[in-house]
Amino acid sequence: MNEQNQYPITESFYSIQGEGHYYGIAAYFIRFGGCNIKCDWCDTKKSWNIKQKDFVPIHKIIANVVNNIHKARTVIITGGEPTMWNLSPLIKELKKKGYRIHIETSGSYPIKEKYVDWITISPKRIKLPIQENYKKINELKIVISDENDFSFAEEQATYIESPNCFLFLQPEWNNTFRILPEIISYIKKNPKWRISLQIHKMLNIP
Repeated sequence: MNEQNQYPITESFYSIQGEGHYYGIAAYFIRFGGCNIKCDWCDTKKSWNIKQKDFVPIHKIIANVVNNIHKARTVIITGGEPTMWNLSPLIKELKKKGYRIHIETSGSYPIKEKYVDWITISPKRIKLPIQENYKKINELKIVISDENDFSFAEEQATYIESPNCFLFLQPEWNNTFRILPEIISYIKKNPKWRISLQIHKMLNIP
């Protein structure tokens, strides 16, 4: 399988970014198949396994973006874990056509694409980010499912070098309303953090 010419795509769709610094913007999402972590609480488990039929040629991926009738100018590459794949050919073509590129990743693979406009890393304990990736990050997003995750968040924040990196605590969806009061209390005591909520789920945005 030549990954230079095709990629495993679970789904592509036009929607609203529901999380992090760019929440509320319209964007075209490209969700890659394959994941090296597979969190128990993952809300996109359908992206874990790759089938032969999932591979889509680059030219068709580009055409789907360009022909999107809503003309979104931001493309969000997510997963699964998209950095398992060599994204350079795809990103270069999208940049040529004037798109802004965001990547959402666990940071556990090298992020080599220099043309990316925004990098969100959501670290996982089971497979920590590569140290070099902390230097490239625009947004650190820690999923909080219990009280122990706050110490993990603080540990991860110590690796961030840029003063311009945004720090987010996001409640794990199934525990949102149980853990949210603790997140609010924690942020009030530690105002370097912000809350990220999955507003697309709260508003039932497809």
